[in-house]
Amino acid sequence: MGMSMDKCWRMHRVEDALENGIGDWIFQEKDQGRCYPKGPNDQKQQMANSSSVSEFLLLAFADTRELQLLHFALFLGIYLAVLLGNGLILTAVACDHHLHTPMFFFLLNLALLDLGCISTILPKAMANSLWDTRAISYDGCIAQVFLFVLFMSVEYSLLTVMAYDRYIAICKPLHYGSLVGSRACAQMAAAAWGSGFLNAVLHTANTFSLPLCQGNAVNQFFCEISQILKLSCSDAYLREVRALVFSFSLGFGCFVFIVVSYVKIFRAVLRMPSERGQLKAFSMCLPHLAVVSLFVSTIMFAYLKPPSISSPSLDHVVAVLYSVVPPALNPFIYSMRNKRLKHALWKLMS
Repeated sequence: MGMSMDKCWRMHRVEDALENGIGDWIFQEKDQGRCYPKGPNDQKQQMANSSSVSEFLLLAFADTRELQLLHFALFLGIYLAVLLGNGLILTAVACDHHLHTPMFFFLLNLALLDLGCISTILPKAMANSLWDTRAISYDGCIAQVFLFVLFMSVEYSLLTVMAYDRYIAICKPLHYGSLVGSRACAQMAAAAWGSGFLNAVLHTANTFSLPLCQGNAVNQFFCEISQILKLSCSDAYLREVRALVFSFSLGFGCFVFIVVSYVKIFRAVLRMPSERGQLKAFSMCLPHLAVVSLFVSTIMFAYLKPPSISSPSLDHVVAVLYSVVPPALNPFIYSMRNKRLKHALWKLMS
């Protein structure tokens, strides 16, 4: 029944010589000079051991040098505009004591998140375009995934908290001081940052614990979880998919909360006898509603679009829409209709 060690060795040589058709009849040496068929678990272990990578290759914006420099100049202009807009908001809110209110406290946190989100992905993309490279280190990719998920998660939680702030201010103005005081604001902001941190740790740990069997070329200009999952083994990414479903369920709950809050807000505004009061309430809510709509619509289109219309170029454009456009537009959306903020900015610049 047993086989000699020499015969086992010859069968390995036969295995190396054949290219296909022996998937179920691969033999390996065992103790006591006997050979057994290699099972699927051993094959998976080999795949996992051979999938270690030291760097990832990001998708380039263009192949020609002229277009790469054009992309660099475009993103540099956007990045400087984001730094200027959000920096002015941070400085104005911090320096003007008239803006030390719950609404502007949350706006300050939102400006910090926009700066962090766009600073996580754009500088690396600009450097790759400028130096005509595609590589990002393994540790750099981990850091990019963690920080991007952190800032996006906290921003969405903070937008939900800001919807609650506006609901209390319009529907229960007499209880505003007790329900949204300084201590309550700090606790809600801490809860938003804490939940975002846990979400980022969960997804980063799940994503980078998967064996990569499809190379190291990420089909995006930054390390995006959905693109990294395409590099994993076909039966290994289900754990991260379950985590994504859990996060989407929580996100949907926040979305329902925001919608219900604004339904009650609009009912209360329409019952106001004064037209001036209605205009003031709408001017308070419209910037936040515009930011929420921009944030949610781009995220939903990026992750819920049908696979039939998916293409590398479209995925590229959609990623820019949800990762670059909201941080660039948020400062202008909030400053256009907010007279107190515009007055503070004018004082700051003059």
